[in-house]
Amino acid sequence: MLTLAVMACQRAPVEPAFQYSSDASSRTGLTALPDGVLLGNEAGAVVRLDREGRPVWTTRLGREVAVPPALAGESVVVGTVVGEVACLSLEDGKERWRLGGEPPVLTPPVVDDAGHTVYLVAPDGAVRALAVDSGQERWKRPAPKALAPVESLEPRVSVAPGLRAAPVRVADVLVVPLGSGLWALDARSGEPRWSRPETDVVGLDSERDTVFVATRPGRVLALSVNDGSTRWEQRFADGVTGPPARALGALWVGAGPSSLVGLSTSEGREVARVALPSPLVGRVQVGLEDLLLVPTSGHEGRLVALKAPGWTPAFTVRADTPLRTRPVVRGPLVFVLGLDGRVLAWRLRVPPPA
Repeated sequence: MLTLAVMACQRAPVEPAFQYSSDASSRTGLTALPDGVLLGNEAGAVVRLDREGRPVWTTRLGREVAVPPALAGESVVVGTVVGEVACLSLEDGKERWRLGGEPPVLTPPVVDDAGHTVYLVAPDGAVRALAVDSGQERWKRPAPKALAPVESLEPRVSVAPGLRAAPVRVADVLVVPLGSGLWALDARSGEPRWSRPETDVVGLDSERDTVFVATRPGRVLALSVNDGSTRWEQRFADGVTGPPARALGALWVGAGPSSLVGLSTSEGREVARVALPSPLVGRVQVGLEDLLLVPTSGHEGRLVALKAPGWTPAFTVRADTPLRTRPVVRGPLVFVLGLDGRVLAWRLRVPPPA
């Protein structure tokens, strides 16, 4: 059941559009398509849905898909927890190639802008670049050695095994968060550009020549993509719960215990703080023109909409399943993926002119 709770608005600003069950739990999040979404689940299914929630195709890989499928032109690259990497046709889901005996895919693959190369990070920190059209290895970089702590007085933070934050590619630099630290590699050759001892990274984002880094102990940094130097730093005493995301002129992060914080992208100063019903562990998204959509991770799975520029609540919808990944917006439609594997969609209503 989709439950709608309306706040600060007499006419319901959102209505249920559809719900679709993938028949298994999922932690992949949704991959946005021009006309729908992609997802994977714990049963090993990869599903493409259209805008109306109808399955276009389903491909079954047999073992859990734990991270989002990566869109590469007219292909989809997807990996499993047992170390299979497959390339599927976006049109019909048919397999184009498959590699077996690979490291488990627990870090989201990243594809270059041209859709020609996909970058994969192994659990031990090795990084590979594969040709999307054939699966052929372009280069491989072994796992780097551990770096010294940022400050000698700070305890070293260890990263628990499991899913890791996705790399980001900015121009010809691939920035990769690893257990040993943060590494920037030449995207064409894999050669190291710079490194920093930032561990327990919950997520990255980028803007022009800046990469934003959030760590679970509570550090948020803006770094130069060129040399890794610090442009600004902000610290949160209660830690960071979710990755950074640029939206509506600010950088947004989940801060402990259950807050959404907006930072100036140029200076790092706090420009907004909103209390949430439960922690933000995914990323925010923009809906329509001035709504900030915030997925929360409590068992009720509330999607909170805040209206710019004052960040006042516009409405909340309840999914009855934890929301731990970023919503996808396509026109007036908002898609979310629940932890139980359901894809839920709502239709936003454009408010009438004042």
